[in-house]
Amino acid sequence: MITIEYYLIISTLMFFIGIYGFITRKNMIAILISLELVLNAVEINFAVFNRYLFPGQLEGMFFTVFGIAITAAETAIALAIIINAYRNFGDIDIKNINKMKG
Repeated sequence: MITIEYYLIISTLMFFIGIYGFITRKNMIAILISLELVLNAVEINFAVFNRYLFPGQLEGMFFTVFGIAITAAETAIALAIIINAYRNFGDIDIKNINKMKG
């Protein structure tokens, strides 16, 4: 049986890789992928803590499914914004954010 520590190690690695990518990347798509890693790490934690703390209940699983739905909506909106920025400015790098403000 896989213990809770293995899930938490994977979740922690995903979370910190996502934070690192969010801070260091200059491309909007890469930042969005990093944000997805952070959100998936949180959803893993919801499911794991629900399973180990309250094995007969499903609140953590409902939070996870709700989180996945919110993440999908957030990704769709973010991609629409990124596509619109690319069409208007021809670039999606964060370093050119001042050009996007005007």
